[in-house]
Amino acid sequence: MSPSPSPRPDGAVGAVVVLAAGQGTRMRSRTPKVLHEIGGRSLLGHVLAAAEPLGAAETVVVVGSGRAAVEEHLARTAPLARPVVQEEQRGSGHAAAVALDALAELTGAVLILNGDAPLVRPETLRELVAGHSAAGAVLTVLTAEVADPTGLGRIVRNGSGAVRAIVEEKDADADQRAITEVNAGVYLGDAAAVREALTRVGSSNQQGEQYLTDVLGLLVADGRPVGGHRAADPDDTLGCNDQRELAARRRTLNDRVLDRLMRAGVVVVDPLTTWVDVTVDVAAEAVLHPGTQLLGATTVGAGAVVGPDTTLVDTEVGEGASVVRSHVHLAEIGPEASVGPFSYLRPGSRLARKAKVGAYVETKNVQLGAGSKVPHLSYVGDATIGEGTNVGAATVFVNYDGVAKHHTTVGDHVRIGSDTMLVAPVTVGDGAYTAAGSVITGDVPPGAMGVARATQRNVAGWVSRRRPGSPAAQAAEAAQRSAAPAADAAGAGPIPATDEGTTSSGASGADQ
Repeated sequence: MSPSPSPRPDGAVGAVVVLAAGQGTRMRSRTPKVLHEIGGRSLLGHVLAAAEPLGAAETVVVVGSGRAAVEEHLARTAPLARPVVQEEQRGSGHAAAVALDALAELTGAVLILNGDAPLVRPETLRELVAGHSAAGAVLTVLTAEVADPTGLGRIVRNGSGAVRAIVEEKDADADQRAITEVNAGVYLGDAAAVREALTRVGSSNQQGEQYLTDVLGLLVADGRPVGGHRAADPDDTLGCNDQRELAARRRTLNDRVLDRLMRAGVVVVDPLTTWVDVTVDVAAEAVLHPGTQLLGATTVGAGAVVGPDTTLVDTEVGEGASVVRSHVHLAEIGPEASVGPFSYLRPGSRLARKAKVGAYVETKNVQLGAGSKVPHLSYVGDATIGEGTNVGAATVFVNYDGVAKHHTTVGDHVRIGSDTMLVAPVTVGDGAYTAAGSVITGDVPPGAMGVARATQRNVAGWVSRRRPGSPAAQAAEAAQRSAAPAADAAGAGPIPATDEGTTSSGASGADQ
């Protein structure tokens, strides 16, 4: 949501009221109902986002149960929405009255919505506003035509189509129960008229609560014009009362997001296993393979390939990049770069053009230069790596001393040998090499070979003496017996027992 909605010039909606004070006991959760999340936003966040384009001068959210958590959420995600406290939860009518008391100077129209209806869309609310204005009604209720109206309030119209009442199912007769047009719980009305009618709403019902639906009946009785606007898509009107309904709304919302992306040219191989938040941006010709999850503020560039089995959170993926079977959080993957399979990019990982993070690699707070590679089995943390550099397999950037993190700098066109430990803080200069198996604790100058390992030592006969009769000892003895005649035939004499050997320090073991 943008931080500052601009008021509509026609002033069609003076204020938006969102009812979010209910306990939501059927959720069986300590989280307030309106704060449950689907598709990258809370239920309340979806409702606020749908109403925002109307440009109302004020937005009020009625809070009650879980007040502190809801207020903190509003301060973080919708700071212009003003919380108003309903100290006692005495029904929807009482909640609306509390909100209008806080909007004492309000003139014009007020839009009242429930905070648990995440599928309502801006276009549906715009159409409601337009229909309300065109009809000249004092109150217009949003309705929906549904296949199964069980449990929902029925919209009763007269012969000319004017709304005459909202009848709850328990109070409906047989003819009324057959009605399939139902109340969506969204109302747009003249603030003064709604405010006055609320003063007359009683609480003589089984719950002892004041119902907002009674306002419509009072205005009809007063002879005031009341209308009903049918939503084009009945899904827009669905709320969430338990975890099953929450899951169903999540699926519907995701289907809508994927449909929009596919219509825009995104390739979604398997919509049933692909999940994309409403806050994500995916360019045309990107490909999303099965098992992909794109969450938060993630963006995917044109021609990029994501998945299968990949989760991206608040991540930027450049054009033509590839991310396969990996988990990425708060990272930047440059154009034509590649990640995976089975890698974990943690916050602060930034890959330049054509960089590569291969299989079983973990990175954090790393800048990997253009064309540089960390092919596999390595940990790279708190590092800056230049262009065209290759980091060999099983390399570890040792960045933590138990108290503080330290930085490693690796230059351009460096070759880090396999199984190298780079103990930070340390710098490896441009064009330098490190020998495989080295523990580098000091800087390596440009063009130098860093070698930090002990000379190899072979202890002859160790297996036969220490593991006599073992399969290894038997294999070694057989090899020695077969080697001895060949050595005698060559005139070399018996193979000498030696305790030491040498290895070339020039072999970096760098893994391309």
